Amino acid sequence: MSTLFRVFCVLLLAVMIEACASAPVSPNAVKLIVDFSWTNQNRCSSVSPEIKISAIPQATKELKVSLTDRDMPSYNHGGGTVKYQGSNIIPAGALKGYTGPCPPSGQHTYTIDVQAIDATGTIIGFGERSSSCCQ
Repeated sequence: MSTLFRVFCVLLLAVMIEACASAPVSPNAVKLIVDFSWTNQNRCSSVSPEIKISAIPQATKELKVSLTDRDMPSYNHGGGTVKYQGSNIIPAGALKGYTGPCPPSGQHTYTIDVQAIDATGTIIGFGERSSSCCQ
């Protein structure tokens, strides 16, 4: 078996395990509109940006957020979960376990994913927004 094939199998297994471990998604889940900006963000900061979200379902109890570097998806930027209390804004710095954009060189594209989760742990809304950062 070639090394490349083994790497492929390991990555496929990791994706399958992650898919099985994630929360169930409601068939009626809505599309969230996510907006954020890197303005006033320090490179490599652990302070999350302010995130604005529209179309949040009324039954939402938590908002789960993750940051992914599309150019280096293996780097864990984390995110966090916040209780939903009716506001469409997650304030700057609210996400614990977050590591901001810190590309080794050049500009990378980052995606912030948001999931609206109800009291049963079901995802009832999801959305994402991508933006380049940090030359």
